[in-house]
Amino acid sequence: MNKQPSVHFSGIGGTAMVAGARLALEAGWEVRGSDNPLYPPTSQMVEALGVPVAAGYGPVNLDWQPDVVLLGNVLSRGNAEVEAALTRRMRYMSLPEWLKEHVLRARRSVAICGTHGKTTTTAITAQVLDHAGRVPGYLIGGQPLNFEHSARLGAPGAPFVIEGDEYDTAFFDKRAKFLHYLPEVAVVTSLEFDHGDIYPDLAAIELAFQRMLRQIPADGRLICCADNHALSLREHAFCPVETYGFTEGADWHGLVLGVENGRQLLQITHHGQEYGTVSTPLTGQHNLQNVLAAVAVGHYFDLTPLETCEGVASFTGVKRRMETFLEAEGVTYIDDFAHHPTAIAETIAGAKTRWPDGRLRVLFEPRSNTTVTNRFFDELCAAFSQADEVHLGPIYRGERIPDEERLDRDRLIGELGAAGGAVWEEPEALAAHIYTTAQPGDIVLILSNGAFGGIYDHVRRQAGG
Repeated sequence: MNKQPSVHFSGIGGTAMVAGARLALEAGWEVRGSDNPLYPPTSQMVEALGVPVAAGYGPVNLDWQPDVVLLGNVLSRGNAEVEAALTRRMRYMSLPEWLKEHVLRARRSVAICGTHGKTTTTAITAQVLDHAGRVPGYLIGGQPLNFEHSARLGAPGAPFVIEGDEYDTAFFDKRAKFLHYLPEVAVVTSLEFDHGDIYPDLAAIELAFQRMLRQIPADGRLICCADNHALSLREHAFCPVETYGFTEGADWHGLVLGVENGRQLLQITHHGQEYGTVSTPLTGQHNLQNVLAAVAVGHYFDLTPLETCEGVASFTGVKRRMETFLEAEGVTYIDDFAHHPTAIAETIAGAKTRWPDGRLRVLFEPRSNTTVTNRFFDELCAAFSQADEVHLGPIYRGERIPDEERLDRDRLIGELGAAGGAVWEEPEALAAHIYTTAQPGDIVLILSNGAFGGIYDHVRRQAGG
């Protein structure tokens, strides 16, 4: 009788690591993990796994002798668990490497890549395929509202939709994660400079994407957005290419018909021929681009227009993507993950479209490795310019950034000239200010790719929600 394989997730609290642990459980592996103290919602996702999880890192966590130790990409040399795995000559690997060997080789990989929109596009695509009965697997970098969990194995031989991150894989593997994902189909939603801590410029990011394209088989497909720099990848493909977007000449072309019962209507043509009209609760052109990408993937897997359009209509969203998390005393509080200037601008534009008459008050936490610096100063000024009010929270780990490089928040607020805008060091004080100065009809849009010092709970307490 074969022994049950076993795996230890060091850094199990990472979004992708939690999802990977769930896939390992479904595949019949014994799973344990470790991490620093976790907080909601991550702690809840880990707890739902129902596996032993050690608080903190240490050699004792590996004494159970798992077959494989998965080292999360937040860990580096000097971490006690990393050092123990190396000293004991244990078999270790990254999560992307494990996924490649134990999940993706038996399935038809659909890698959703790009600077923006990966999570939403991955979730829509998985929903479209699932609604059509294709039993897809998926790994989504957020919590989709249509599914109980963020990951599922799906059926062997079925499509597996995976969020293809260009960030590096691990301290011992500095390649982009998506280079492990064996794409039969790759979607590229956008291509911009980001991740300034590991990429020196846009050309370096483009090279990583070009290398990913070399892995697509000749009978696979590259699906790229025609509305931005992603289109430049078309000439580097070794497989058929389809484009999508609102640009004339896009293979999958969208036309916004308006809003009906709070849902956007999008008319789609394929190579100039009418394909269908979809209805979605998503707002903003960027989300309609994501819809077009999912439609193109559905078509590749032989879904009918009716199946695809019904699948899009059934999609309800992803947590932390334009998610209304509180409504109190006539004020609507929105949570969104946007942290790159382009995503910020698109999210603000989407909010203005959805709530055209409300005062839009934006709260932003500079947290990503690029927005904590002045690298995007001018772009941030432009991104926030359409908000009625902008407040900047504390810079995440700001003490680690040299003074001359750290984002100048006071200057940014001064350049914006937004009414009531300010810089805050205490999220609790910011939440109190927003509550005490609130007016019915206000839209409070909180933008962060992290916890923002617990501001969400502070807001709830202030509003009694």
